[in-house]
Amino acid sequence: MKNMNLKDRLKRENKDFQKASELHQKYEKELENYKNKKYMTEDEKLHEKEIKKKKLRLKDKMYLLMEEYKNSQ
Repeated sequence: MKNMNLKDRLKRENKDFQKASELHQKYEKELENYKNKKYMTEDEKLHEKEIKKKKLRLKDKMYLLMEEYKNSQ
């Protein structure tokens, strides 16, 4: 199964994947706001780094859920 089809399926069928995907998108939008700024305060820079870390953890979780699904089939 292709990854995009699998992601779509898991978004519909797996609440953990759905929640992780929604948070991942939320963090992506927050990062877009930072990308559009010419200057950032130190607090904003720290917050941006934290968002990036959270986003990566969610991505790892989603790939783990995808692998678990593939292995169960």
